[in-house]
Amino acid sequence: MTALTLSTSAAPGLRADAIVIGVAKGAKGPVVAPGAEAVDKAYDGRLAGVLETLGASGAEGEVTKLPSPSGLKAPLVVAVGLGAEPEKGSAFDPESLRKAAGVAARALAGVKKAAFVLPLGDAADVGAVAEGVLLGAYSFTAYKENGKDAKAKNGKAPLAEAVLLGGKPRDAAYKAALARATAVAEELNRSRDLINMPPNDLNPEAFAAIVQAAGKEHGLKVQVLDVKALEKGGYGGILGVGAGSTSGPRLVKLSYTSSKAKKHLALVGKGITYDSGGISLKPAGHNETMKCDMSGAAAVFAAVVSAARLGLEVNVTGWLALAENMPSGSATRPGDVLRMYSGKTVEVLNTDAEGRLVLADALWAASAEKPDAIVDVATLTGAMMLALGSRTFGIMANDDSFRTAVHEAAEEVGEPAWPMPLPEHLRKGMDSPTADIANMGERMGGGLVAGLFLREFVGEGIPWAHLDIAGPAFNDGGPFGYTPKGGTGSAVRTLVRLAELTASGDLG
Repeated sequence: MTALTLSTSAAPGLRADAIVIGVAKGAKGPVVAPGAEAVDKAYDGRLAGVLETLGASGAEGEVTKLPSPSGLKAPLVVAVGLGAEPEKGSAFDPESLRKAAGVAARALAGVKKAAFVLPLGDAADVGAVAEGVLLGAYSFTAYKENGKDAKAKNGKAPLAEAVLLGGKPRDAAYKAALARATAVAEELNRSRDLINMPPNDLNPEAFAAIVQAAGKEHGLKVQVLDVKALEKGGYGGILGVGAGSTSGPRLVKLSYTSSKAKKHLALVGKGITYDSGGISLKPAGHNETMKCDMSGAAAVFAAVVSAARLGLEVNVTGWLALAENMPSGSATRPGDVLRMYSGKTVEVLNTDAEGRLVLADALWAASAEKPDAIVDVATLTGAMMLALGSRTFGIMANDDSFRTAVHEAAEEVGEPAWPMPLPEHLRKGMDSPTADIANMGERMGGGLVAGLFLREFVGEGIPWAHLDIAGPAFNDGGPFGYTPKGGTGSAVRTLVRLAELTASGDLG
């Protein structure tokens, strides 16, 4: 991880390898953002003109590198676009700062020390820039020739140190913002590592062992139900999905408790460590990245550990429903009927609609503890990607006000999300002549059908929300903002924010 510090030093005299400044897109060309006045002065007040000559506009995601003049000790200036210049009297929003910091951190791979002089108006801005730097500098190199010590794909190691100028190192709010950003970003990056791990190394048993190790490190209680325990408990959904694999399924319960807690938040994550589709086998071109089908469980894991590291005054329980969905002679077949942990029976019409089966058992287990709210996270349906694209996750809920609260939390932390309905008329499509319910319904609105299925397994009277992160969980394209190629850690920051709001009594 990139080392972060706060400093009130002036940019010109700071010894660093590079200075990062912000540039906004103004009405008449690029505008140097607040905070970089001393850097602009070193260019005799002509920095905006120089940048425009070099083709810079201040657009979001734009990076322009130029040599420093004699007045700066750092040899390089990196100008990063912040997007449209805010109206007079307004400040840049935290997400703009977060994205710019991420872009700059990635552009500075191979650099040992960089000073960031982005506009910092308050502690929230410090937290945003810190998160952007730590998330943008991320790289996954564990499977390169030299293991974890290998350099990034471009042959350069991630940025080693970032100094945030304008931050107040002795101010309690600024220090707290930096500490929070560090804890959340480190755990989010851990979730990215898990998502990027190849499935031959991350099966349900291995995932459970990683959670147990983290539990010991952070004082969390971890309970792992193996195949024998799942059979004894009657977890037919998880067992049915994992039946075709030589790697048996697991249900992991990860608990953080606070002596000052007045509320209990339960988080449930889909953890299909590899999804072949089972007997309903996925075609070529649709299974190469299915190691990411455990992104929901990774997000829940990261959020619970983050809550512990932040010492939040709330009880948070994570349920990780782990299985590998494979075809074999012992695999669940289309037409089979599973008896779920709740006692309901499910006719399996498509074994590639497996995520809802493992989540159903975990949701019922979570409901038994009667938490104040339940949020599940899953790479659940391709239909949600068709509806919302690859960067936005859908939110469904059994309570409109709770869905709104979750949506607002996601937007607050910079995770694009959109509220989706649960139309009652779609429920009839899952009626089964053989069982209580089928795991498939109408093809159109498939993401909403999946949400309706899950709702059947939530305890009565418990506010519940379902986050379908199928789109943003894994980035097949090039990196952007603070988002890398590969596993993204989608929903981690939303879940942490929900835990904070639950602790303060401000959720829903």
